[in-house]
Order: sequence, then structure tokens, then C-alpha cells
Amino acid sequence: MTGAAADFVAIHAVLQLYFDGLYHSDTQRLARVFHPQALYATAVGDKPIVWRMDEYFPVVDARPAPAASGQPRTDRVLSIELIGPVTAHARLQCSIPPKHFIDLLTLIQVDGRWQVISKVFHYEIHE
Repeated sequence: MTGAAADFVAIHAVLQLYFDGLYHSDTQRLARVFHPQALYATAVGDKPIVWRMDEYFPVVDARPAPAASGQPRTDRVLSIELIGPVTAHARLQCSIPPKHFIDLLTLIQVDGRWQVISKVFHYEIHE
């Protein structure tokens, strides 16, 4: 498999690792997904949040894993778009109850490996 098909397979594998990292609150998995200089951002809430991974990972480490309480997974890849040979965009859906997210991930291929360089997201709270 070569070209775009191989890129879609590789990107989908990164996205599955991303979902698994979130579901298990596992920053070791997430560190394999995110570029070290990746950006994490949302405008939901009182003021925008814009973090780097050294700010985001401690939040993940501190929260209870949805897996630990048997929360159902709502992970879904809504779309993947190749922008060029080393740039892609993915739109995802997932939940960390009570929050339900739409994530917009921008990926870049660095050293032959797809990595998330930015995560911009929206969430709604469903009790």
C-alpha cells in the first residue's frame, strides 16, 4: 500500500491511539500521538484555553479515566482530509462524561510519522 491509502491507514492508527489515550487517561499513549510542540485550544467556557503539552498532560494525568468507571466509548472518526503529502485534518467525536467533544486535529508528517500538531475542540455538557 502506498500513497494516500497508506497515509489514511497511518492516520487512522494515530487517531485510534489518541482515543485510547483519552479513554484510559494515558499520557504515555498521548505523547506518541502529539508532536512535542503541539497546541491544545478551546474557546468554550469563561475564557479561551491555549496550552502546550506540558500544560495539558498533567490535566489528563489528574483526571479519572473513563475506562476505570466503565464509561461507554463514543469515539468516532467523522472525517480525515489529506491537505497535502505531509499535512492532514481530522474531525472526531468522543466523550469524557459529562463532556461530549468534537475535536479538530491537524496532523503533520515528521520523520515519516503522522503526529497531531494542533487540537482545537468544542464540547457540550450532558448530565
